[in-house]
Amino acid sequence: MDGDFVIGGTFFIHFKVQTVLNNYITKPEPARCTGSFNARDLRFSRTMIFAIKEINNSTELLPDIKLGYQIYDTCASGLVAAHVAFQLSNGQDPVFYKGSSCSQMGMVTAVVGDSGSTSSISMARIIGPFNIPQVSHFATCACLSDKQQYPTFFRTIPSDQFQADALAKLVKHYGWTWIGAVRSDSDYGNYGMASFLDAVQKEGICVEYSESFFRTDPRSKIKKVADVIRRSTALVVVAFVAAGDMIILLQELALEPTAPRQWIGTEGWITDPLLMSFSFCAGAIGFGIQRSVIPGLKDFLLDLSPTEVATSSVLTEFWEDAFNCSLTKNADPEKKVCDGNENIKTLKSPYTETSQLRASNMVYKAVYAIAHAIHNTLCHKRNFTTQCDRNIRLEYKQVFTALQKVNFTRNGYPVSFDANGDPVAFYELINWQMSESGDVELITVGNYDASLPKGHEFQIKRNIFWVEGRTQVPVSVCSQSCPQGTRKVLQKGKPKCCYDCVPCPEGEISNTTDSLDCFPCTNEFWPNTERNACFPKPVEFLSFDEVLSIILAALSVTGACLAITTTVIFFCHRTTPIVKANNSELSFMLLFSLTLCFLCSVTFIGVPSEWSCMLRHTAFGITFVLCISCVLGKTVVVLMAFKATLPGSNAMKWFGPPQQRMTVVFFTFIQVLICTIWLVLSPPFPMKNLTTYKEKIILECALGSAVGFWAVLGYIGLLAVFCFVLAVLARKLPDNFNEAKMITFSMLIFCAVWITFIPAYVSSPGKFTVAVEIFAILASSFGLILCIFAPKCFIILFQPEKNTKKYLMNKI
Repeated sequence: MDGDFVIGGTFFIHFKVQTVLNNYITKPEPARCTGSFNARDLRFSRTMIFAIKEINNSTELLPDIKLGYQIYDTCASGLVAAHVAFQLSNGQDPVFYKGSSCSQMGMVTAVVGDSGSTSSISMARIIGPFNIPQVSHFATCACLSDKQQYPTFFRTIPSDQFQADALAKLVKHYGWTWIGAVRSDSDYGNYGMASFLDAVQKEGICVEYSESFFRTDPRSKIKKVADVIRRSTALVVVAFVAAGDMIILLQELALEPTAPRQWIGTEGWITDPLLMSFSFCAGAIGFGIQRSVIPGLKDFLLDLSPTEVATSSVLTEFWEDAFNCSLTKNADPEKKVCDGNENIKTLKSPYTETSQLRASNMVYKAVYAIAHAIHNTLCHKRNFTTQCDRNIRLEYKQVFTALQKVNFTRNGYPVSFDANGDPVAFYELINWQMSESGDVELITVGNYDASLPKGHEFQIKRNIFWVEGRTQVPVSVCSQSCPQGTRKVLQKGKPKCCYDCVPCPEGEISNTTDSLDCFPCTNEFWPNTERNACFPKPVEFLSFDEVLSIILAALSVTGACLAITTTVIFFCHRTTPIVKANNSELSFMLLFSLTLCFLCSVTFIGVPSEWSCMLRHTAFGITFVLCISCVLGKTVVVLMAFKATLPGSNAMKWFGPPQQRMTVVFFTFIQVLICTIWLVLSPPFPMKNLTTYKEKIILECALGSAVGFWAVLGYIGLLAVFCFVLAVLARKLPDNFNEAKMITFSMLIFCAVWITFIPAYVSSPGKFTVAVEIFAILASSFGLILCIFAPKCFIILFQPEKNTKKYLMNKI
């Protein structure tokens, strides 16, 4: 259509270009469009015409100025788009409606289009150097935001960079870490997928495969891509694909049905009505352009009569393809002739589908953006009226500059461009849901607004129906999440999303799912059974409420009671010969020391404290030396007594009661001195043993100085051995006067107990170390009291006839 200023338009009315073999002899003919007819882009072109007519009838926008248009079919081909760009630059009159009388009144002021990124790039590289503005409604490649390469390119649809980020956040939101990816082998698909893969890599998502194809590829190539999808283990497939390519892929997949896949789509195909016939894609979700309402557009699109259609070759092709009839009798013998009863208002076609106006609104806004740029250049308000000068020669540079500044709202939708020529990104989240009638419907379930603060751009407002009509979010992972208490170990030769879950080693935990590492608990903590939390280690010591402690304490008290009972018996019979003959003073001292020996074992039970640690070792050392000193004194008395019976011997004069007391005090004082030095220099102290057992804490008394401990023990052993030797020497003396045999047996038991104590003490773990020490004390104490005093008590109580001086003086 002619006009004072002409706007160019380019759309994909067809999807293919007729292949021509040139002979290089004659001039090649221009490329011709062929293949399937694209009714949706026909709607786009008619929307452009509608917008221009609406502007021409407006009294506010470009009053008294008529806009014209030149619309081209680029056949989704970069080659044809380049040819069209030259036509637009040169001002040639293309043929959209063949047979119409179109005259060129001027150069094209600006261009709306193209419907794809590759063809838009071809055009932008040609018309850009001439400063001809280009406003695309459907070219989303992020590369077109590069103002150095495409300085005059604008678009009303958001860049794929925003969409790639939104898709990555969508995949991350639903926990899909194992996905497949397919893309159009074009600038749209390659650049878009590159941005998406970069975004998902930052989110830690793995891509099992990434395949590319183009609709003109051989069927073998398309089949290969379809087979990759069929064989894959990834349930989710992200398709950065143009609508014309997607239909070819879905047709191939439909030939050999496979396991259902959860399709994630881009605006390039997710809202295309032609693809919704593939029911196995029901449940697909993706981002679509915002749905809109354009008042009057539906009536304009449906206002077609057979007579009007016949005047246009493009509309004729659409009509015949939609109703499967021929408008002319001889056009196609296989088709019936249209009888004139065809009603476009009842036709179900992408052309008549106006309930989901999305890309059509982008065309509508593109036309209005150019019109506002022209208006702002030519028109001025004077006396409350707008006046425009149609005679001014409008330069491309002026329109380009004005386009950069446009900012208006039409039908409630804002229109403006940033420094890169991009609008504010806003997408609707579209879900393909199966209706009760069995048809696939487009349902808006959420949106994505890039202008909102980070983290709040993505919103879900309705329930989503997934693949196969599920309401639960499908799972698409290479490996299931590793639970707490395990860590991830990557599988060799596979992406990082493929891993094995290995339990944390002993002493370490992981308290998050999919943990890469386990970390150890602190010294006083230990993992629970699940190894997902650290708990305080159980504290172990020989407590009074344990069975073992109760038994040992009972034996200790029993031994003390036995020693006291023996003391009482001896005291009651202190005037009898058997008590007098066995040195009653040393016997009472020995019984007193044995009582202390039994009772000192109780100090080893309970929570170790600073005082108990010092008391238990020193009390044990001193009481036992006192005990052995008494036994040693009794042994020496036996020897001296028999030595004194020899003629001329006065040995007993040198070992009477005072000397015996001094001997006991002397030997005991040496042990007291050793213990004092030990306590002063490096005393025993309570400590937490964290090394013997990893899983528990042992409360024990550290020796402080090992030399001090072994000095105390060694001194006891030295006295015991000396006593044992003397007792052995005296064992053959007459029985009735001699207790050396009993001392020998008692010292033999004593030495045997403490010799076995040393390795048992060193090797016993935890609280059993203390138990071994208590057992050694009790065993040696019982050995002494039973061997030395039990026979005498038996005679005193049960054989009193033997407790006489006559019997004791009798020599057998």
